Amino acid sequence: MVIRSALLSRAGFAHGFATRVGGVSAPPFDSLNLGRSVGDDLAAVEENHRRLAREVGYDVARLYETSQVHGAAVRAVSAGDDVTSVRRVEADALVAAGEGIAVGVRTADCIPVLVADEASGRVAAIHAGWRGVVANVVPRGIEALGAPASGLVCAIGPCIRAASFEVGEDVAEQIQAVARGEDVIERGFAKPHVDLVRAVIAQLAELGVARGRIEDVGGDTFAEDARFFSHRRDGGKSGRMLSVIVARG
Repeated sequence: MVIRSALLSRAGFAHGFATRVGGVSAPPFDSLNLGRSVGDDLAAVEENHRRLAREVGYDVARLYETSQVHGAAVRAVSAGDDVTSVRRVEADALVAAGEGIAVGVRTADCIPVLVADEASGRVAAIHAGWRGVVANVVPRGIEALGAPASGLVCAIGPCIRAASFEVGEDVAEQIQAVARGEDVIERGFAKPHVDLVRAVIAQLAELGVARGRIEDVGGDTFAEDARFFSHRRDGGKSGRMLSVIVARG
């Protein structure tokens, strides 16, 4: 049902990158769809959320999500915030402080980034598609934690990988421009392929996160249809995975 980061686990943070396996949704959203706005039966989606919460270890009533728009806005949440109201906020990164507060981002090809500050217990969940990467959503999310980058632990979840991510030349150049000097364009194809993960790691490293404290848990959402949803592969009939992390007090 979930993939975990060894780095975040050793740091003591409950978290998980959901796969599409282990839920109750019917095809084409089978089976652990965690997106409420894709056309799936809402009762099934809520049961899927309860299952994920039990697996990861958080109270489903204390999970904060936003309305994701492929931008760079960050929403900070704490215990007094209303979960339903936060879901209506347009933002692509959340930061949280307070024991047991969970934050999550939904993906079906975009990169989910989970971040934890070992000293304070604060956490962040970041949704980084190519537009978000270009808009610097990852640096903005990191900066919103308000903690030294040297004390952060970061995990990158399943996403579309370079072998599957074919883009136009204009998009490739936009991503390359924010890759902090890292070469992320792969040629030799009819169109460029781009390694978004490499761009995100370069952004994290420039902020001061040690590369040994950045973990890529792997998984190609486009290529592995049995394990992951993929919007690019499946079009409009695709579910969403949720990547979630829980703050410590």
